[in-house]
Amino acid sequence: MGVTLRAATAGVALLASSIGISACGSSSDTTAPTTTVVKSTENLVGKRYCEILLVSKGATSLQASVYTTFPLSDCPAAAWKALDTKAIATEQHAVAALANGPRYWLMNSIEKVRKTPRTSTVTFGSLEMNKEATVDITPADIAGSRTGFVAHSVNRTAAFVYNPGRTIYELTDDQGQHYVMQSWSRQIVPDLGQADLVDLAPRLTLPAGWSYGSRVLSTTLVVQTEDHPATVLQDNLMNSYSMETAG
Repeated sequence: MGVTLRAATAGVALLASSIGISACGSSSDTTAPTTTVVKSTENLVGKRYCEILLVSKGATSLQASVYTTFPLSDCPAAAWKALDTKAIATEQHAVAALANGPRYWLMNSIEKVRKTPRTSTVTFGSLEMNKEATVDITPADIAGSRTGFVAHSVNRTAAFVYNPGRTIYELTDDQGQHYVMQSWSRQIVPDLGQADLVDLAPRLTLPAGWSYGSRVLSTTLVVQTEDHPATVLQDNLMNSYSMETAG
């Protein structure tokens, strides 16, 4: 594939954070499709979750099956720290198992259209997780993801809702396109909190012509990707963003 397995698996976790597939991805389940609208009405701001990515090697690419603790638990720190990814990979017959988290949601609610039934719950260590997506990883994806600020397309059939009065955190690219932060990460900065996000700009390695800022919403912001792919990226701290769209 033109990349070593070590380099490839190192990039998969970054790509997973970038595309924001947790609780929003397209499943690989081959069961006859159904359509069910699932709406999370609780306030998700600050809700903690974690992911495990099981990596397998296909004919032309790596593939990552993504499992998430959301909404089953808030990924207790002790249970998360105790996970043995090498043991998980062996048990699951995977090339590698990668830990992606902890992460924290920033939207108020998620409205999701599920077109395939949810697959069975799997337990890693003492953490129950649901399989939410299967993603093909190419060498180009890996190379771009390792630097951040690279947009990816993902089919997640969901809408992220940010309520009026909320402070949102945005990247603006050199073309004037806005990306709203959907979750922040503690993988690079272990103590990063929501209060730190308003002054995050000095910590970011922004590409030329890009900017970071915050604003208070006067009306509802809906990042609607129920009927078209989402465009998502991450910054160099592994915080995840979605391109802003009208609801």
